[in-house]
Formats: sequence, C-alpha cells, structure tokens
Amino acid sequence: MPKYLIQATYTADGLKGVLQDGGTGRRQAVERMAESVGGRVEQMYFAFGETDTYVVVDLPSNAASAAVGLTISASGAVRTKTTVLLTPEEIDDAARMEVAYRAPGA
Repeated sequence: MPKYLIQATYTADGLKGVLQDGGTGRRQAVERMAESVGGRVEQMYFAFGETDTYVVVDLPSNAASAAVGLTISASGAVRTKTTVLLTPEEIDDAARMEVAYRAPGA
C-alpha cells in the first residue's frame, strides 16, 4: 500500500481544537480519517516549529490521499503538505527503467 508523509500546520482555530481534544484525541481523529478511506496511520508525531504534526500513513491510492488532503484543507483548521514516500526497492525498480529523454538544449 502506498505510504505518505502528511505535514500539518494548525490555524489558530485548529490549535484551539488541539487544546480541547488533546494529542491523543487528534490522533484518534486522524486514525478514523485514514480508516475511512481504507488506510491506516503508521506513526503520528507533534513537533515544535512551523510544522505542528507529522503523520506517516498508508493509503490505498493517490486518489485516497487527494481526498484526505482536500477534506483536511477544506476544514480551514489545518494546512497540509503531502509527500509520497518510496521504499528503497521502489527506487531500485525506477533506476532499472529506461527513460527516453532529451535535456533542454541537448
């Protein structure tokens, strides 16, 4: 199952919700969200700095990932950035592929 890193930054309203629900409450909400599209949360961490949470999640497809991102962002309480994570074996497969490409100006 494809793996994604979701980096989330809460708005002021989102932070109020975290204060109300606590960290475990937010983790439970994120777990339910992932399960609703056929996925699962592998890890979730809160952090200091610009990014408030880091979530590693297994989701069944890019479409499921897009649905999650759209729904979270539409709430207005969180801004997200999603990164597709690749295994070393997937990079091995990519490295073995022959790609027809001509660099600009070549």
